[in-house]
Parts: sequence; C-alpha cells; structure tokens
Amino acid sequence: MPDPLVLTADVRTELVEKRSRFLTRLHRVTAVEEAEVLIRAARRDHPDARHHCTALVIGETAHSAEMNRSNDDGEPAGTAGMPMLQSLLHAELVDTLAIVIRYFGGIKLGAGGLVRAYTAGVEQAIGAATLLRRTQLVIAELEVPLAEAGLAENAVRIWAAAQAAQVEPTRYSSRGATLTVLVPPEDLEALSADTARWSSGRVTVRDVGRRTADVPR
Repeated sequence: MPDPLVLTADVRTELVEKRSRFLTRLHRVTAVEEAEVLIRAARRDHPDARHHCTALVIGETAHSAEMNRSNDDGEPAGTAGMPMLQSLLHAELVDTLAIVIRYFGGIKLGAGGLVRAYTAGVEQAIGAATLLRRTQLVIAELEVPLAEAGLAENAVRIWAAAQAAQVEPTRYSSRGATLTVLVPPEDLEALSADTARWSSGRVTVRDVGRRTADVPR
C-alpha cells in the first residue's frame, strides 16, 4: 500500500459547469472540530451559494481512516459528498477536508452531471496542490566527542541534503554531542557507511526507533 499524502497548504480552485460555479477548498485538518470551524467559515463567506458540500478524511492511511464522512448538503443523495470523498481516498489523501461551494447557474445537471462536476472540482484542486508523503523514518543517532561536533554536523548535513533526510538540532552534554537524523529505513546502511568513512570508524550509527514524518514526494 502506498504511503498516504497530506497537503502542504490550503488550496482553492474554481470550476464552471453549465453556468454553475463550483468553488473547491482543500484544508489540512487533524480533528473533526477543525473541519466544522472551516465549514462554518465557508458558509459565512458564501451565504448566497446553493450548496456547501463536504468530504473529510482523518487518519493514518486513506483506506483505514479513523474518520471519513461526507455531506451532500441538499444535492441528491450520493451525487456530491460521496464522489468528493472517493476523490480524496483515490488520491491517498489523509487529514484533509474538501468543501465544494456551488452557485446554481440555472441549468440542472442531472445526477450523472453532478457526480462528474463534484468529482472534477476536487480532482482539479488536488492537481493544484503541493503534497507531502507521510512515511515512517528511522531515528538514527550518532554520539561524538564535543571536539568533533562541528565536523560531524557538517558531514551529516551534507549526506542528509543529498538523501533528503532530516537532521534535528544537535543535543549537547558534558560528555559530548548527539546528532539525530530521520532517515528512510533503506538508507540507514548508507548513513552508517558514510559515518564510518568520515570518522575513520570511530563513530557508529544507532537505530533508536521510528517516527512518522511528512516528507517531499
């Protein structure tokens, strides 16, 4: 199963279908309460719109989410909220709220037309979004003497930049410095080899656990 995706930032797009305007908003959320606040804000911003349809996915993965729900907001059952939700799930998005605000243009679209329009609105917004991949990274630690902390930090940051790994702030104590790198499991061996090279074997890499992180795709 692929890693789930999350939004980097909110997205707003617009789609026009037979004179009806479909304004889509995508928001990153982690709780139902956050989503409800955003839905109320959308209603305040667009009080004259005919419908404010929503879809929500919250959880670790799209297909085993802790929470997913949808609302047709007056559209025929199954023609708005559920297609929006399926678009989020198909894209593997989690912790995401989709709101589609419809201004009726005077021409009825029919059930099939509504499904296509609400689906297209969310897909268009997803296509415009910058997404991050949520994955499990190894927490790797290196302990070095204080006198070698500068050399170690420089070497680790150069390696991490080339591998798209994440370096956390160095922790200092009276005994030395601890460097922490969040690295994909498949790159742990490469980090160990590079560390052995620049330290002439004096420093080793310890796997101290796992952490969920949002990283570039």
